[in-house]
Amino acid sequence: MSTRITIFDTTLRDGEQSPGMSMNHEEKLLVAEVLDGMGVDVIEAGFAMASNGDFEAVKAIAGKIKNAVVCSLARAKNADIERAAEALKPAKQSRIHTFMSTSPIHLEHQFRMSQEQVLELIAATVALARSFTDNVEWSAMDATRTPHEFLCRAVETAIKAGATTINLPDTVGYATPSDIHEMFTTVMGRVPNADKAVFSFHGQNDLGLATANTLAALQAGARQAEVTINGIGERAGNTALEEVVMTLKTRRDRYGFETGIKTEHIMRASRLIQSITGQGVQVNKAIVGANAFAHESGIHQDGMLKHAGTYEIMTPESVGLTRSNLVMGKHSGRHAFRDKLKSLGFELGDNAFEDAFNRFKELADRKKDIYDDDVIALLDSGSEQEERIVLRSMAVHSGTEGPQTAVLRLAVHGQMHQITMEGNGPIDAIFQGIRALVPFADGAELKLYQVHAITGGTDAQAEVTVRLEKDGRIINGHGNDPDTLVASAKAYINALAKLGAMEEKLTILSN
Repeated sequence: MSTRITIFDTTLRDGEQSPGMSMNHEEKLLVAEVLDGMGVDVIEAGFAMASNGDFEAVKAIAGKIKNAVVCSLARAKNADIERAAEALKPAKQSRIHTFMSTSPIHLEHQFRMSQEQVLELIAATVALARSFTDNVEWSAMDATRTPHEFLCRAVETAIKAGATTINLPDTVGYATPSDIHEMFTTVMGRVPNADKAVFSFHGQNDLGLATANTLAALQAGARQAEVTINGIGERAGNTALEEVVMTLKTRRDRYGFETGIKTEHIMRASRLIQSITGQGVQVNKAIVGANAFAHESGIHQDGMLKHAGTYEIMTPESVGLTRSNLVMGKHSGRHAFRDKLKSLGFELGDNAFEDAFNRFKELADRKKDIYDDDVIALLDSGSEQEERIVLRSMAVHSGTEGPQTAVLRLAVHGQMHQITMEGNGPIDAIFQGIRALVPFADGAELKLYQVHAITGGTDAQAEVTVRLEKDGRIINGHGNDPDTLVASAKAYINALAKLGAMEEKLTILSN
C-alpha cells in the first residue's frame, strides 16, 4: 500500500459549522489560498446547498485554487448533488462528497428508513454524483455505531455505484483507537471491491481521541485523513491537521507515512484561523499553542542550552516559528524585508510588497522590537485602501478622573467626519463615536470583543477581534496596532465596513 497520506481539510465546512466560527466570503477565499499554498490535497470548501453564500464561496474557491482538489459536501439528495456540481464547475480538480447515515439510532430516530432503503439511496445518489465527476467521496455517517455487517454492505454498494473514496467517520466522537482499527480492518477485509477505493477517516474530538483515532485508522489501511486547522469543528472539534501532520513527520520511524504539507506554513494557517474566527487556542495546545516551544523549568532550560533535542522533539522552524527577534527596524531596506518574507513563506507581487513594506516601516517607527509574528499579523491584516471607513485620527481621555472621552476623525465613503463622544470607559466611547458617524451601524449588536497580544513585551502589537450581529448576520472584524485602543477602533471599523459591503450587495440583489 502507498505510504502517502492524502490530507483532506474541512476547516471551511465542518470547522465553520462550529458556533462562532462562521467566515465571510473574502475570509473563506483567504483561508483556501493559505491551505492550497501549504500543500493540502483536498479542500472541502463548503456545503453548496446550505445557502447562497456557501454556494458562491465554493464556486469562487473552485475558480481560484491552483493545486488542491476542491470539494463540496452534499446530502444524499439529488438537489444537493446537482447544486454541488454546479458550484464546482470552475475547479481544475473537483470532488463531490455525499453521505448517508448507517447507524441504527440514526435510521430509526432521524431518517426513519430501513437498511434496504438506505442501500437503494446510496446506489442512486453516488451514481448521480459520479455522472458529474470521476472523483466521488461517500461517507457512512455515524459509522462507528453501525454494525459491521451492514457497514460492509453499504460500503460495497457505494463503491459499486462509483465512489472512489470511502470515509468511515466517528461522527459523534464515540470510538477509541482499538475500535477504529477493528472497524477499518474488518471493512477493508470483508468488502470484495474495497481495493477500488481509498479509505478515509474523519474524527470528532468529543473524548479527546480524534488524533489518536486518526493514526489508528491510517495504521489499519486508511490513506486519507480528514482534518481542520486548530482542530476547530462542531462540539469539541475535529482532528487537528497540525497534530496529525507533525506526528507523521516527527515519528516517521513509527508510522512510515508522509504527507505533502509544507509544515513551515502551519503557524501562519493557525494564526489566520484564530484571527478570522476570534477564537484563540489554549496556550498548551500541541504544535501551535503559545507554550508549545516554551521552557520554564530550570532542568529543561539547562538541557535546552546544551542541546535543543534534550527537550524538543521538533524545531520551532519546522512549523513556521523562530525564537529570534527580527534584526530589522526603521532602517531596514526592501531587500532585507523581502528576504524575511521569503523565510516566512510569503511570496508577494510588486504592488502587494510595496504596500506591506510601507506598513512595516510605519510599524517599525512605533515599535522597538519586531518579531516574525508581527510581520505575519501585518500581512494578514491587509491594506486599508479599499475600505469604506478609514480611521484618520483618534484621541482618548481615560483614567480615574472621568469622563472617558474619545475624539475621532473618520473618512466615511471619502467624506471626513469628526465627533467627540463620552462613554462608560474608553472602548465604549470609541465604539459609540464610530457608530454615530457610520450610517449603517444602526442595529449592529456587539457580540464579542476580544484582545490578545501578538508578541511579548509592553510594546507588543494588540490584535483585536470584534463580532457584530445585525438582522441574523454575523460579521467579524479584526485590527492590529501597538496601541490597544487604536487596534480596537480598527477592528470595529473593519467589521462595520464588511457589514456595509454586505448590505450594499443585498440591496443590489433585491433590486
